[in-house]
Amino acid sequence: MAILQPVETAPAPFRQEPITQEEGRAMFRAALNLFAKWGLTDEQAAVLTDMPVRSFRRWKAEGPGRISRDGLARLSNLMGIHKALRIIFQEPQRGYDWIKASNVAFGSASALAVMLGGELTDLMRVRRYLDAERGGW
Repeated sequence: MAILQPVETAPAPFRQEPITQEEGRAMFRAALNLFAKWGLTDEQAAVLTDMPVRSFRRWKAEGPGRISRDGLARLSNLMGIHKALRIIFQEPQRGYDWIKASNVAFGSASALAVMLGGELTDLMRVRRYLDAERGGW
């Protein structure tokens, strides 16, 4: 006769693995390409990455140094914004242009203007908006 054994049905708690420095460097390189597509100045890109313009330009020329936890979160949100725009718009250029377009959801400001507030939460606000527009996950 078979003996029934209890099966654990409770989900394991979700624990996000931290982003590695290698992944961060790859995201930084991707962000440089994205900033070019968005038509950003080095000053604007430095605000989005929360670093002095001089450091941003050095990293842009020589590659990034050690990326802080906040920097990794910023890069991750920028990649999420890019991904959402690629899902929403079939033509990539429309997504690149959307960043600078006036948007009622942001009080007629552009997504770029919101993100240039300089806080991580400003990037997160734009990402959450786009994730909701594209239908979540």
